[in-house]
Amino acid sequence: MNGTFLMVVPLAGIPEVREGDDLARLLLEAVGRAGLELADGDVLAVTSKVVAKAEGRTVPLPGDPAARERVLAETVAAETVRVVARRGRLVIAETRTGLVGANALVDASNAGGERLVLLPADPDTSAARLRAAIEQLDGHDVAVVVTDTLGRPWRLGQTDVAVGLAGMGALDDWRGRADGDGRPLEVTEVAVADEVAAAADLVKGKASRVPAALLRGVPRPKGDGTARDLVRPPTEDLFRTAATAEDLLAFLEGPAAPTGAAAAVDPATLGKALAAARAVPIPGGRRLQVVPVPGAPELLACCLGPPADPAEDPAGVELAAGGAVRTLVLGLHALGVVAVFQPAGAAGRRALAGTLDLDPGWEPLGLLAAGQLPSRGS
Repeated sequence: MNGTFLMVVPLAGIPEVREGDDLARLLLEAVGRAGLELADGDVLAVTSKVVAKAEGRTVPLPGDPAARERVLAETVAAETVRVVARRGRLVIAETRTGLVGANALVDASNAGGERLVLLPADPDTSAARLRAAIEQLDGHDVAVVVTDTLGRPWRLGQTDVAVGLAGMGALDDWRGRADGDGRPLEVTEVAVADEVAAAADLVKGKASRVPAALLRGVPRPKGDGTARDLVRPPTEDLFRTAATAEDLLAFLEGPAAPTGAAAAVDPATLGKALAAARAVPIPGGRRLQVVPVPGAPELLACCLGPPADPAEDPAGVELAAGGAVRTLVLGLHALGVVAVFQPAGAAGRRALAGTLDLDPGWEPLGLLAAGQLPSRGS
């Protein structure tokens, strides 16, 4: 035992939060009901849902099931800046703050069944505002962590993570310190804010309607961090397969290209990779096509040709087309080509179709940024 003591207390009895409610006062009243008073160094973990409700970040749902599905899809699209993966109705999407989660973290649970709850527009600003209000009412130096539930790649189950932060550093940097054997640590950074969120979730919980917890004894990292500090930059993401247009150009022209700037893809190389992609069967007899983007030699539009069978299955087409594009990207990588695909939403597809002047029946899927790397001997 190293003498560290951590206390995690659920803050029960908070009523249903509505737009305009004084969340800081509601939290302080809950601390009192728990028989406690705040102290300097405490951390309050608050679920993003109540923060969003207080800020009016909700969307009403219509009664008609088809209309509800449409509103959900439109809301998720509005909150999305990048589609990471898609399977059927499930979309794994990146939000404006860099968080990646199911349906862009749009949620309908604990919302009365009649509304969707979005993330706060800027969770870090929300945390800072809540911290300042608590300090004004109570006078203590309290950190605030706004939490939400995420799944994790390659791991089953969900856990809470920090989506907003104020009053402490997000990371405790151990690089340069020695481990138990005296060896210097080179990469260790402890995500303390995420650890706070996960610990708080042990005493909160969706079913019990306890939206907040008080943590005492947290070794708060110094500094005034934000939850954005926990988002891995795109240039350090080894698994990133889609990006913004700026990311694509930076990847092709910047330091990510290991031996210099990328050249235009050789047509024969592109043909080989495209042949492999076209081996992926697509319902309706459709074929994957690539169309150069005028004035941008590093960009290719991935498209589906018109269906041979009008009775195609749209859901099956979407999934199979994604597999074909993925095969194209992997094939280009194997042939020494840097390639990154950015899928397009409905509006983006319409814009691409107009820009490329596609024939009727052709459907653009998104943009592929591709560049031939110089040979190792050059």
